[in-house]
Amino acid sequence: MLRWSLAFLILALIAGVLGFGGLEGTLMQFAKILFFLFLILFVVSLIFGRRAGGPIV
Repeated sequence: MLRWSLAFLILALIAGVLGFGGLEGTLMQFAKILFFLFLILFVVSLIFGRRAGGPIV
């Protein structure tokens, strides 16, 4: 998911350099949404991840 976020960010930067303002804004929004979704899932996995002393299932 982080790779998709970086891909959208790079595409947004390229679109901005080439002068496609509307496309740049849309791609930047997708990049932000995916990045924050990645952060939320990362924090949730840290909190609810496998415990060190628990049984291995």
